[in-house]
Amino acid sequence: MSIQSIAVFCGSQNGKASVYIKHAAELGKLLAEHNITVIFGGGSKGLMGTIADHCMENGGKVVGIIPKVLVEWERQHKHITKLIVTDDMHIRKKTIYSMCDAAMILPGGFGTLDELFEILTWNQLSIHDKKIFILNSDGFYDHLIKHIHHVGEEQFLYEKEEKRFHVLNEPSELISYLP
Repeated sequence: MSIQSIAVFCGSQNGKASVYIKHAAELGKLLAEHNITVIFGGGSKGLMGTIADHCMENGGKVVGIIPKVLVEWERQHKHITKLIVTDDMHIRKKTIYSMCDAAMILPGGFGTLDELFEILTWNQLSIHDKKIFILNSDGFYDHLIKHIHHVGEEQFLYEKEEKRFHVLNEPSELISYLP
């Protein structure tokens, strides 16, 4: 399956470690260089804003999907290729999933974790078969990945979890999965 667009789920804050911003910037540039459209939550702050800015600065395409409530708070990114405003978060996520060929999860908070588990669940239920990548910047997701392995060991998964997602430690590792 060729990847023409990738959903990027990440924090609307920068996080504590500078590597999170560094990886978001590198990923934005890498996706622009490979002509892969970034589909994201439409925010201008944090890692969201960083990836969008670096993709746009390097000649890439960025489509933001943002719910009305965040536009009312003036959180939308105003310097991207296209901004789609949805009625709510559920429509936002469904729209992002429908527009992407794959998904990349960077460090983030509850919203990012929600998006990760929803897209993993949809993949498990065969609602889609999109590749899912977790960018484990400086071990950010080590505990979560260990817990997912534990869930599998305790026989709460229908198949090996490795079948559902790929863990990357650096943005450049994505290149081996690109056309």
